[in-house]
Amino acid sequence: MEMALKDFYGRRTSLRHYLTLHVRNSRGDPIRAASSAKILIEKHHARAIIGFRTWQEAILVAQLGNEYHVPIVSLANKAPPLCASCQWPFLVSAARSLDTQMKAVAAIIQSWQWRKVNIIYEDFNPAISGITPNIITAIKAVDAEINELLPLSPFSAYPSISEKLESLKNGQCRVFIVHTSITLASKIFKEASEMGMMGKDFVWITTNDITSLIDSLNASSISSMQGVLGVKSYFSTSNKRLKDFQSRFRVMFRLQYPDGPLPEPGTSTFQAYDAAWAVALALEGNPYSKSSRNGCVDKMNGEELLENILKSKFEGLTGAFNFSSERKLAAVHIFRVVNVVGKSYRKLGFWTEGLGFSESINKRSNYSKSMNILGQVFWPGGPWSVPKGWAIPTSHAYGLKIGVPEGSTFKEFVNVTFDRPGGNAIISGFSIEVFNATLAFLPYHLPYDFIPLNGTYDHLVEQIHVQNLDAVVGDTAIVSNRCVHAEFSQPYAESGLQMLIYIKTKRSDRAWLFLKPFTIYLWALTGVINVYNGFVVWLIERNHHPYFRGSIRNQIGTMLSLSFTTLFSLNGEKLHSNLSRMAMAVWLFVALVLTQSFTASLTTLLTVQSLDPINVDMETLIKTGAKVGCDANSFVGNYLETVERFDPKNIVGMHTEDDYGQALIKGEIKAAFLEVPYVKMYLAKYCEGFTTSGPTLKVGGFGFAFARNSPYLPDISEAILRVSETGKLQKLWHSLTSSLNCSGSTAHPDDTHDSLGLNSFWGLFVITGGTSTIALFIFIFHHVRHRWYQPSSKGQHHHNPVNDELLMFGPEIQNWNQSYL
Repeated sequence: MEMALKDFYGRRTSLRHYLTLHVRNSRGDPIRAASSAKILIEKHHARAIIGFRTWQEAILVAQLGNEYHVPIVSLANKAPPLCASCQWPFLVSAARSLDTQMKAVAAIIQSWQWRKVNIIYEDFNPAISGITPNIITAIKAVDAEINELLPLSPFSAYPSISEKLESLKNGQCRVFIVHTSITLASKIFKEASEMGMMGKDFVWITTNDITSLIDSLNASSISSMQGVLGVKSYFSTSNKRLKDFQSRFRVMFRLQYPDGPLPEPGTSTFQAYDAAWAVALALEGNPYSKSSRNGCVDKMNGEELLENILKSKFEGLTGAFNFSSERKLAAVHIFRVVNVVGKSYRKLGFWTEGLGFSESINKRSNYSKSMNILGQVFWPGGPWSVPKGWAIPTSHAYGLKIGVPEGSTFKEFVNVTFDRPGGNAIISGFSIEVFNATLAFLPYHLPYDFIPLNGTYDHLVEQIHVQNLDAVVGDTAIVSNRCVHAEFSQPYAESGLQMLIYIKTKRSDRAWLFLKPFTIYLWALTGVINVYNGFVVWLIERNHHPYFRGSIRNQIGTMLSLSFTTLFSLNGEKLHSNLSRMAMAVWLFVALVLTQSFTASLTTLLTVQSLDPINVDMETLIKTGAKVGCDANSFVGNYLETVERFDPKNIVGMHTEDDYGQALIKGEIKAAFLEVPYVKMYLAKYCEGFTTSGPTLKVGGFGFAFARNSPYLPDISEAILRVSETGKLQKLWHSLTSSLNCSGSTAHPDDTHDSLGLNSFWGLFVITGGTSTIALFIFIFHHVRHRWYQPSSKGQHHHNPVNDELLMFGPEIQNWNQSYL
């Protein structure tokens, strides 16, 4: 300020008024600032007040400005509050906003693809902490994440700083943004250096308040900052006044402080110079003001002085000094990027808002979003290796909470088991292997914990939105309604929805096809019932038919012949007993039912076997009201109902992989709708009897779900592409399908789906068997009763009942029995 007034009046020797500078140190205390300002106004009759690094000081002093009508010129870098001119009309901001520097810091983060940062800021300095929200906004804009915000006090002792830095050291993130005063920053770097936090894999970035004053630090402080990157405001060196000022400033500073370090004049120095120049110019009569034109400089009041200040137009050290309608100077949009090396720092290049990094500032400059254009950076711990920005944490509290579907229908994709009831989860499957392969391609370590959860896939994704989970990994389809709650990675599996149907394949054993209509158990029981009924009829009718007598061999043949010819004719006119007629009538009815059922089933088999697989189309399924199946926990059911217009009553939810095959084979559903990866896996496992039909419906593939704007998502998607491009994804899929034993529908337990079984005819068999048994018992009862109770007559031989019964089996048995007796 002294140099500004000396320069101003040195060039204007004819001016009658020379400003006197009265200096007071508020030490950042608003109360002290207001008290000092009041003394200056009342005692020294100050025409204007310049200073204040914080808006808290400026606003409190501005109340005095309103009261005494004295312009208050603030040098606080932070943007003034909304409608400041309404509340404090005598308050003027003569500092250029440095908020854009946060975008420069974020550009550095983006250039090296660091995804997490720690921010250390000064808690008790409003001029510093007030800009912290701008850092957060800028960091999020480049898809990075704030790992931790660490507030520190400038009055903190070293042990306190050490303890707080220790918590950051144990974490994974190794990128630190330091946004404090130069005094606190020197303490932080000294402690960090002693703790080993200025070595390999660590990144430190400082903002303007530190970077612009690095020259003021002693050699010890600078040695603890080796490898630090910093941004500082830049003002054009083509300004000859600026170059001249810098030279004279160094000379004057050395004269006043011969033993101290020689700092480079910083932003605050340039802004103080321009502010003092503006007040001197306004007080002497701004050529654009009314008071100047009316020649009323001596009688200028506070309002007129304020008007002159706001209408100032001159080329200052920081550029064009010209207030906007909002009483603001143009913000700083160009920043110099420096790298602390040795005893000072190296000027790497520049960052310009909207353009990026460049080595120089001129019309021919090349700009890039990458810092590589600026050349080699000397990093902490060595110049050649770019820090990863992360390390494996010593604390496990940083792992992502990743949900996995516990009730996955297809266990080949996600399979959750437990080593014991209530024990640790063992999670495997194709989706898990793809995720592990993806993590291997990330440029940093990503700790995580799998959390198995039951419920629908929609419910799992919603847990990300309510912040119960950080991500969901599994066979999760990418659909629009889920994107409301989360963002998905690049798909790792083919997209689409296909219709799976069951077809009866042509068999090679057509010679034995006639056996297929009945199950083996039904064939066996039919034969037994035939023989049994034939025996009953033969036994009852044999005394009435000589044809039923003869040798044992002939009688057995006659009995079996009678058993099977009954299937085709009743021969009722040849039967003499009502009992045999009753048994034969019931058996003939059953035989008719069996023969008709056999004929119908065999005809169907022959017809189906002669047909080629047919396409089942969606329209037919909807019109006929056919049942269709889908995963009970997936989006498919809702899709079929809302998009394809299926009746909800015709949509059957499936819970296991086997449910699909069983339902299709038994005809419980006509088709199943599955996502393409499921269909390919299913056909690889059951390659006979099942096929796809119709077009593939376009829906999203499988992806990993993360929180919206997650800093990990871009890296995850890029890693998935690399897994695919390197062939690793194809190898994992081949490993899955090759491990499945391809088999036909015989792999299912119910392979006799088109054969009639006992359950279809057991009632008829009970009736015919029961009728024949009743007839047999009645015949035996009457026959035995007749033989035992027949009276003997004189001269009549009394027959032995045993011999009478043996007569039934022919002379051979009778002769054998007599000789035996």
